[in-house]
Amino acid sequence: MTPKEFYDAATERVRGALVEAESTFPFLIAALLAGGNVLVEGVPGTAKTLMARVLAQLLAPDSPAPDGSNSIGTGAGAVAGVGERFKRIQFTPDLMPSDIVGTNVYNASTSTFALRRGPIFASIVVADEINRAPAKTQSALLEAMEERQVTIEGERLPLPPVFMVVATQNPVEFEGTYPLPEAQLDRFLFKLLVGYASPEAEREIVLLHHRGFTAGNLEAAGVTPLVDQAGVLDLRRQIEGVALDTSIVEYMVAVERATRTAPEAQYGASVRGAIGLMRAAKALAAFAGRDYVTPDDVKSAALPVLRHRLVLRPEAELDGITADDVIARILGNVPVPR
Repeated sequence: MTPKEFYDAATERVRGALVEAESTFPFLIAALLAGGNVLVEGVPGTAKTLMARVLAQLLAPDSPAPDGSNSIGTGAGAVAGVGERFKRIQFTPDLMPSDIVGTNVYNASTSTFALRRGPIFASIVVADEINRAPAKTQSALLEAMEERQVTIEGERLPLPPVFMVVATQNPVEFEGTYPLPEAQLDRFLFKLLVGYASPEAEREIVLLHHRGFTAGNLEAAGVTPLVDQAGVLDLRRQIEGVALDTSIVEYMVAVERATRTAPEAQYGASVRGAIGLMRAAKALAAFAGRDYVTPDDVKSAALPVLRHRLVLRPEAELDGITADDVIARILGNVPVPR
């Protein structure tokens, strides 16, 4: 299966569950195949968690642990690839790192310790209201996002080969929240903004539920697995092979560097922003059936890749200027390669 075939089949298969998600769901697919994490910002009730659940439903289930239990051994014999397709973690101020990664539990009958895996051992992990957890818990998630591993009592354990965090946050509620540090924001490949649906879409959503749709039974809505973990890894290799002309690389770097010199920006994107543009543009090119990246691929990826990497000056925010405004102006000013 090619990335375009997977993308076309996935977008067609999810139509029975997602309405008017054309501007956001493709980037979740791109993040899955580019090996990135996604931050989704939107008010409650805008299908943020549903989109992640639908994405996970496209993956074939993993094999159970060899003993059929919910724990795996430690040390060299640890099982790296087992885990569920989807796990949701509700972030709260009292959430501890062990609630995410798991802990070693003593078995009195065998006089041994066994690892009870936390919800982080899944292919698609939803960190719901991520900005409600304290810094210590955030750091445990950051290790998983960046290094694809967790540390439990000094021992490092790998996460499943296909692993992705979809974090959500509410932009209008700030009481009891902990703003995400720039270092953690920088680990997200995309930041997607989800708003209210159009009147036509809301009518269709109500009709879907009237006909019996429930998020707990996505198969009834036609959302069935398309690929297993090996298939995802193969799709990733194909995307990595998409050609990238030197002029396109220079264009990506020019766009990224322009975020640092924009008068409205206090801080701009680091080189990780240009790397994110490269990874995202390759995925979008593959979805279009091309084996090379064009400037339009870079432009399409620029807003979700860069918007969370800009820190605006206070006076710019007071004037109502957004990161998207700054990026749009940069895209209009940076010369496009021919």
